[in-house]
Amino acid sequence: MIYTAMTKKAMILMYKVHQNQRDRGGIPYVFHPWHVAEQMDDENSTTVALLHDVVEDGAVSLDHLRGAGFAEEIIEALALLTRHKGQNYFDYIEKLAPNPLARRVKLADLAHNQDVSRLDEVDAAARRRIKKYQKAQRYLEAFEKNDQ
Repeated sequence: MIYTAMTKKAMILMYKVHQNQRDRGGIPYVFHPWHVAEQMDDENSTTVALLHDVVEDGAVSLDHLRGAGFAEEIIEALALLTRHKGQNYFDYIEKLAPNPLARRVKLADLAHNQDVSRLDEVDAAARRRIKKYQKAQRYLEAFEKNDQ
């Protein structure tokens, strides 16, 4: 984990938003963004990883994050990582793909989401989610390869 003033601010905000949430396996949700952030190696990607679900899953707006002093590059990546209700999943993936910061965090998010050892039971719904995540991961990896 990278500890800077900005990542510490992101850690605290992430914890406030997710502290009472649980993932599908019953684990406190705060461990998910924490794990994704631990895959990052710079301040901006660590910050985005910590905050990647606070707008979608919490009562935090992009304007709130802007007012809290997060850089516009971070706000832009978080805006792309926020899937809106009714938004087609693969439209969402295609939209975030061109942004290297959002793409990097989403790839780490997808990898963690596919870790079935986190679940008590791998049912049909979990298998469908994993297939969807694998398709998204392949798309983002191909995009990244072509972007270099």
